[in-house]
Amino acid sequence: MLPTHLTTLNAVSLILKVFQDERGSVDELLVGSGIGLADLDHADGRITTQQEQTVCSNAVARREDIGLHLGQRMHVSCYGMLGYALLSSATLGDALRLAMGYPALLGTLFHLRLADDGQRIWLCASEYRESAALAAFNAEFCLTSLKVICDDLLGQPLPLLGARFEHEQPGYHALYGKAFQCPLAFAAADNAFAFDRRWLEAPLPLADPITYQAMNERCRRLNMEFTGRQAWLGRIRQLLQQQLDAAPGIDGLARQMNCSSRTLRRHLHALGSSYQQLLDELRFERAKQLLAEDQMPIYRIAETLGFSETASFRHAFQRWSGVAPSHFRS
Repeated sequence: MLPTHLTTLNAVSLILKVFQDERGSVDELLVGSGIGLADLDHADGRITTQQEQTVCSNAVARREDIGLHLGQRMHVSCYGMLGYALLSSATLGDALRLAMGYPALLGTLFHLRLADDGQRIWLCASEYRESAALAAFNAEFCLTSLKVICDDLLGQPLPLLGARFEHEQPGYHALYGKAFQCPLAFAAADNAFAFDRRWLEAPLPLADPITYQAMNERCRRLNMEFTGRQAWLGRIRQLLQQQLDAAPGIDGLARQMNCSSRTLRRHLHALGSSYQQLLDELRFERAKQLLAEDQMPIYRIAETLGFSETASFRHAFQRWSGVAPSHFRS
């Protein structure tokens, strides 16, 4: 299954800001993502989770504990319309259930649920299916950002009774104390944190039923539009994936999508993408898979991806990843 989910530029913008604040130049963080600095000026821009995860991978390569730091900066105001709906909810439980009803707007890579163990409520994040190399990063980012959302909604810190993670205890585990301030467990069945069940009924200081109804309806419509775009993008990616050795071009792809090339360009532009950007993204994904298998010669990989010359493939891969194909393979 091709990764076709759409998300906002919030996490990417936050990553760039963290490294800009701390270490100067950030251009290399965007390498291989197909995202340019100019794209960050579009507040309503949409990217694929694959693009977002490429930037995250670049960030983790520079700083292993970045997930904890990013999550602590993802305040409820980062979630746009959904953030307003959460803030205007009557109780914390209402807000959490609303957020879990719109995972596309929340931008999570996990299935979220509330579980009652008889003593505590666990906010659980499971069913992660993205890159295994980024599992720890994404779990840290997810749980710390959810904790920050809860704190923002309540107007005070939510006291936690425990937190657990699927990954093994990292070398920087001492930093978890600042984010969660509770007993920790690693190599668990899922990722979750626990709190006293009474907090589910805690009234929110900014609750407003009229605003809540209006924002909830707007979230419902936005979610329908969002998921519709995801399905449409998924079909495009599927068609291109099947034709990487002989890409159809914008006109040929438009015919396969039963629309005009002008309509296709307009829809892709609305998604913050383009035909060439999607083609490059899929070629890059496939190239990394083939290079990792360490069986096919580089000239054959170039042919498989539709390049007429090996040199052209080498140049493209250098542009996507920042390194030559042979270096990536080694």
